[in-house]
Amino acid sequence: MTFATQITLFRILLIPVFIGLAVYYGQSVDLGAANESLRWWAIATFAVAALSDALDGYVARNFNQKSRLGGILDPLADKLLLLSAIITLALANWDPSFPLWFPILVIFRDLASIGGAFLIDYLTGKCVIKPHWTGKVATFAQFSAVLWLMLDIPYLIWPTAVAGAFTAVSGFLNLAAGVRQVQHHSGDRV
Repeated sequence: MTFATQITLFRILLIPVFIGLAVYYGQSVDLGAANESLRWWAIATFAVAALSDALDGYVARNFNQKSRLGGILDPLADKLLLLSAIITLALANWDPSFPLWFPILVIFRDLASIGGAFLIDYLTGKCVIKPHWTGKVATFAQFSAVLWLMLDIPYLIWPTAVAGAFTAVSGFLNLAAGVRQVQHHSGDRV
């Protein structure tokens, strides 16, 4: 197990810590006595987890620590962290202005991508996933929107709109790539 993969596992282990802190903060808000230390600990935990995403990629690329396990766990850790943060913050009463369409869009795109990958694998025998820059920008924008929300910075609609736009575009590009794979495979069998 490479050091880069250990960093990824650390990020996965931070997810339940973040969820617990975020939920307890939301409960303190509901009780009318917001515990700001819980909020700041949740922010710090999320920020460390988000930064570890950049760190494990840097370590893997620059110290020749790319591995099959790391290639599977890294995007899984990103999805788990982002989905858990978006769902937890939407349900834990962090900010009533948090738009409901945002978690729905992110969850739908991720479920459609996962379901599509399984379908392509079933239809063609192999699903080739090639990351696109719009997906990377969407991930960064989602991390930014979550931090924006937690830091209680005004005008939350702007980071969520940017993240939502890139999430939608990357989802459509994933769909188009999947359709091309199935069509290419169908053309090979004719």
